[in-house]
Amino acid sequence: MSLKSEKRPRQRGEATHVLIVDDEADIRELLDLTLARMGLQTACAGSLAEARALLGAQRFQLCLTDMRLPDGLGLDLVRHISDTVPDLPVAVITAHGSAENAVSALKAGAFDYIAKPVSLDQLRGIVKSALDLPGAEPTAECGVETGLLGDSPAILQVRALIEKVARSQAPVHIAGESGSGKELAARLIHNLGARREKPFVAVNCGAIPESLMESEFFGYRKGAFTGANDDREGFFQAANGGTLFLDEVAELPLSMQVKLLRAIQEKRVRQVGATSEAAVDTRLICATHQDLKQLVEQGRFRQDLFYRLNVIELRMPSLRECRDDIPTLAHYIVGRLSRSSGRASPPLAADALAALQSYTFPGNVRELENVLERALALMAGDRIEASDLNLVPAQPGGGASVSSGSLQDLLDQVERQAILDALRQSDGNRTAAARVLGVTFRSLRYRMARLNLND
Repeated sequence: MSLKSEKRPRQRGEATHVLIVDDEADIRELLDLTLARMGLQTACAGSLAEARALLGAQRFQLCLTDMRLPDGLGLDLVRHISDTVPDLPVAVITAHGSAENAVSALKAGAFDYIAKPVSLDQLRGIVKSALDLPGAEPTAECGVETGLLGDSPAILQVRALIEKVARSQAPVHIAGESGSGKELAARLIHNLGARREKPFVAVNCGAIPESLMESEFFGYRKGAFTGANDDREGFFQAANGGTLFLDEVAELPLSMQVKLLRAIQEKRVRQVGATSEAAVDTRLICATHQDLKQLVEQGRFRQDLFYRLNVIELRMPSLRECRDDIPTLAHYIVGRLSRSSGRASPPLAADALAALQSYTFPGNVRELENVLERALALMAGDRIEASDLNLVPAQPGGGASVSSGSLQDLLDQVERQAILDALRQSDGNRTAAARVLGVTFRSLRYRMARLNLND
């Protein structure tokens, strides 16, 4: 017999009930009054036992709980709710500056957290976000709308996790190879969440000069420096109320990592030239094709920032892991490209689909799109044949085999050859080669140095 409660949709006009759990009577009263002014009905508990009893007797739309309770921790209540009422969002009240408790709460399944002393503006924002959450039912068309198509086990697992993650405010780190759809996943998380009506701001961290990073992220005041003729918002202010997506976050220099960490922890930023900080409400999603844990070990990425960004990790599978989905993706991409150019969508011949499924696609879906776009432009007949794809077959015996060395040696050889091919294709222009490979110039420079390709 399942202990989980059966979800019942709330009827129009039905009162919204919030459970407040705190052992301090004055805090309970403050929260009760604040929520009452928002038109919400509340029930209060001073312990875990009282909270569990109320949860068993009544249906709530939100729970606010303190971290420390007389008979246990707020984390225990978060886990209890995750097991028994999974659609009930929980916000945890933590001690000021207790970053570890905040992260632990998010990892346990909390919707969000708020630090003491409680900011009433921040509290109202969290309550509004939580009560605006969409239903937990899966969105059948979400994959089609975003291009996250396929029915392979890896893709199904990713879509299920995205739907779950979208109901939280916890920071998300999306890992995966270049071209595997990390930004698509981030946009889907945003579109399925409570912030879907607010801005989604995507930032390529590797494309911003280090000298401009602080002003680009946090904005600046008029007169802060030469050329600052007007006040200007930064990325955090532009994404206020919505989602800030930091692509290639591993490219951030250490000096900027410190400032980003403070902005995440305090939920406040200071514009360049300003004398005070301003509150911002943004959900942070970051992505990188690099191994952040390895960068932390190398001292190139701050461990405390990694701890805050990697609350929830989502790994996007490579196209090689989803070969059965390639026909579906190929038909969809050809149809989209054809519509955009105002032409009929040509079919793909059986030999073309077989060639696509046998190709390694080091550039993943992005490379698949490039291959099909080129085939559409150069095809001679009324359908796409294998010869139109211009795929370079794997050289028999020409590449490294697993038995010829370690896995890292094999990967290095593949990476070295890909870089050399891109440089040859771009006549030695490294900026153009980085564009071909789908990486930043800084990332290409680092990879070339590691592989001794700078000579």
